[in-house]
Amino acid sequence: MSPPQREAVLVTGGAGFIGSNLADRLAGQGYTVRVLDALTRPGVKGNLDWLQRRHGERIVPILADIRDRAQVAQAIDGVGAIFHFAAQVAVTSSLDEPRSDFEINAAGTFELLDAARRQCPDAAILFASTNKVYGDLSAYDFALGEDGYHPTDVELAGRGVSEAAPLGFHTPYGCSKGAADQYVLDFARSYGLRAAVLRMSCIYGQRQLGTEDQGWVAHFLIRALQDAPITIFGDGRQVRDICDVEDTCRAYLAAWREIDSIAGRAFNWGGGPDNAVSLIVLIQEIERLIGRNVQLRHSDWRPGDQRWFVSDTSAIDKALSLTPRIPWREGVRQLAAWLGERRNAPDLRAPLLQQGVSA
Repeated sequence: MSPPQREAVLVTGGAGFIGSNLADRLAGQGYTVRVLDALTRPGVKGNLDWLQRRHGERIVPILADIRDRAQVAQAIDGVGAIFHFAAQVAVTSSLDEPRSDFEINAAGTFELLDAARRQCPDAAILFASTNKVYGDLSAYDFALGEDGYHPTDVELAGRGVSEAAPLGFHTPYGCSKGAADQYVLDFARSYGLRAAVLRMSCIYGQRQLGTEDQGWVAHFLIRALQDAPITIFGDGRQVRDICDVEDTCRAYLAAWREIDSIAGRAFNWGGGPDNAVSLIVLIQEIERLIGRNVQLRHSDWRPGDQRWFVSDTSAIDKALSLTPRIPWREGVRQLAAWLGERRNAPDLRAPLLQQGVSA
């Protein structure tokens, strides 16, 4: 059954990368989309302007911080669904400013949930969690192969990490997102909220203005387009399952449609084993796309960095009847083309220049 048409929905962090893509699809389907965003990240003001140009009055900006209790209460009033992306998203920033990280990710999510249970207890709530809730996976043994790290457990290597894996919060970021993850699940259990969690791996795609700290697929492409050096933390053999934002938006919309059957559950979300790639292999593909070598610099491993993480997405694929993902090489090619075309576009030129792409 499809969600009712034309009701208001809230997307927190709705001017960000995933949020703006999802808001675009929701507005295109006829919903009034309240976009709550503090506009603190470079480029997100351009995303909001883009949404308003495309959809006019269907986009309702709420320029506020997720920590602002009064603004959050106003934003959720009467909505039929809440897609919660507002967050502090970088492990490095969490180590530098752990209090701020906690207040945004854990306390901000609590405020949202508490307001929802009082004001709109029937609203669907979809929370964007992270694979970092599983920690560094130190309980598993890994071997270094030709293309990157892989588990010595053949079954694990073939299917990925399932939701049955033990949680292991590492770094302030892992703790704050993990705490929020668990609060969402408990509010579904304790108060009957129609809430579910998607623990996401590496999402990439259009409108991503990645930095060295977060959004590494786009960051690598942006640096390569400028012929600027890329810093690799660790040995570059780390493996992740990467997933196009198009597939991610489809998953969130499907989760809304099926919220009554999935409420109270957490799902792993990513590209899965078919879209697992190491940093070095991705760089090799970028070199093929741009027709020249990329300059590399190396630095130490960062705290909490996983040698390998690949999501087992079989549970969410079955629950939501999802189709196979966009192959990673095709998705990266599309992102490279979009970044190349947008280097002089008014809405993205300034943030791209800040990230090192020459106009």
